[in-house]
Amino acid sequence: MTWEQYAVAWSALHGGFDPRAASPVVRGWVRLAYRGGSLLARLGAGPSTVTTAGLLLCAGVPFVPLPAGAALVLLASFADSFDGAVAVISGRASRFGFVYDSVADRLGELAWLVAFWVAGAPGWLVVATLVVSWLHEYVRARAAAGGMSGLGAVTVGERPTRVSVAISGLLVGGVAGLVHPGWDRTVVVIAVIVWVALGVIGLVQLTAAVRRALID
Repeated sequence: MTWEQYAVAWSALHGGFDPRAASPVVRGWVRLAYRGGSLLARLGAGPSTVTTAGLLLCAGVPFVPLPAGAALVLLASFADSFDGAVAVISGRASRFGFVYDSVADRLGELAWLVAFWVAGAPGWLVVATLVVSWLHEYVRARAAAGGMSGLGAVTVGERPTRVSVAISGLLVGGVAGLVHPGWDRTVVVIAVIVWVALGVIGLVQLTAAVRRALID
């Protein structure tokens, strides 16, 4: 499958959002997924296998030092991109795979937030962040089931934002803890606050888009 063919197929699975017209960062990330997915498909890896590998990487995040956790989140984010690419390129996309991938994403984010809690973030803040993130995805899914076409809106609280905050918070927190005891806790608390703040803003953006699509 060529890049052009993949971009068309990817767009159809993502609410018509064309990666070829996206920002350089998004376009580069989708191209990376295309190349990684092409390699894994040639090696015979199935999309569900790649999804499971990413989930297992996430499950290890709370049990390793913060910088190592950041590395696991990064690797898991690659797997999260590659599994869909493998499905498209190998012609093995399925409704079950779509559901499994979504559930794995939510469980992965749970593991990242548990890592922040282990590192010292307050439990109530971690739970609030998890609720906001999951609610963001739930609202979009229910809106799509209710007839909304496309994504509704690309918000500041999307999964790439969560991945970025998780990696940054774990990495900087780990380094800060080496520089001065206690700074790691301060950094992870700030990271979770940033995560939940962007999540709330994103939820407001998405809710407005859903209202326009289904009511106006």
